[in-house]
Amino acid sequence: MQKHPLVVFAMWACPAVALASGYFHTSGNQILDDEGRPATLNGISWFGLETKDRVPHGLWQRSLDSYLDQLKGLGYNLLRIPWSDDIFKPLAPGRKLNINYSENPELKELTPLQVLDKLVEKAGQRGIRILLDRHRPDENAQSELWYTATVSETTWIEHWKALAVRYRTNATVIGADLHNEPHGKATWGSGDEKTDWRLAAERAGNAVLSIQSNWLIVVEGVGRVGNDSYWWGGNLLGVASHPVRLKVPQRVVYSPHDYGPGVSGQQWFNDADFPKNLVAVWDKHWGYIHRQGLAPVLVGEFGGRAVDASAETDPMRKKEAVWQNALVDYIRDNRMYWTYWCWNPNSGDTGGVLKDDWATVNQPKQNMLNRLIRKGVSPAN
Repeated sequence: MQKHPLVVFAMWACPAVALASGYFHTSGNQILDDEGRPATLNGISWFGLETKDRVPHGLWQRSLDSYLDQLKGLGYNLLRIPWSDDIFKPLAPGRKLNINYSENPELKELTPLQVLDKLVEKAGQRGIRILLDRHRPDENAQSELWYTATVSETTWIEHWKALAVRYRTNATVIGADLHNEPHGKATWGSGDEKTDWRLAAERAGNAVLSIQSNWLIVVEGVGRVGNDSYWWGGNLLGVASHPVRLKVPQRVVYSPHDYGPGVSGQQWFNDADFPKNLVAVWDKHWGYIHRQGLAPVLVGEFGGRAVDASAETDPMRKKEAVWQNALVDYIRDNRMYWTYWCWNPNSGDTGGVLKDDWATVNQPKQNMLNRLIRKGVSPAN
């Protein structure tokens, strides 16, 4: 999955502090809370803020409170929230946010950033943490690199700094997923400042940490390292020789994205040894980071429509179900971190945990994810 002035200081006013307290840091391949206990993070993405709607999707249907109560009831305590740089722009005259104000009267007249404030506030009240994800440079599409002809690297970094200021005293927000799915021209370890994602992540991560030194800095992979092509954002082979170096230690979390044949066909899905070959594929591209204790791994996106292979007749869907269950078990068995894609039903490739009515849970999918949902110390503590 246009150039404009940098954010003004009026945008940087910090919203009210929510109930969540304490931040996280890394140690080896673990994320620990501020008392040194292993974090229990059960994550899912809720998209929409990065699109032309500029708000989390589904607010046209139900209340923000009802979604958050449902999420919490299912065991999720971490929301990955995609955003685009367009949320810092004013809406065009006459343009309205796609919100049902009868269900969400407290969101009336708010800007997209103020809707995000409300989401952070209400999530914090429920002990749900937020990971912010710069998903797109504008509301129209993803980009290969972290900058485009109309959104500069400077703008990208300034907007991250603005969010760090905005939420720096609110521990509901725990980190920055710096840019979604670098691919195409993106390199890792090349030394070219225009394309080397590892160097760009260091520049942006250090800028964020200069304002909020407690945030986790989440760094996705690229699409290709050398001659090895993988999923956009999924290839972390370069970490072995060129790890991300930040001025504040114990903050880097690596975050691959990994999908099944329902998103795109890959050679490893047609291997004669499928699905037994998958562990080696994952180990090679990103799992080794966890296994060698280099840093925590948070599988930032994975998902698919098919869950139960025995219920599928289409070969591709059957294979997708096998792949998805195998990845869930790999994440569980290695005690990695994760944010599933996604809560929304309107993700064309994968569907969501919610069905198309935006209320009913896709129970087979949730049952699969229940194998990952762990109990333990609440991230609100």
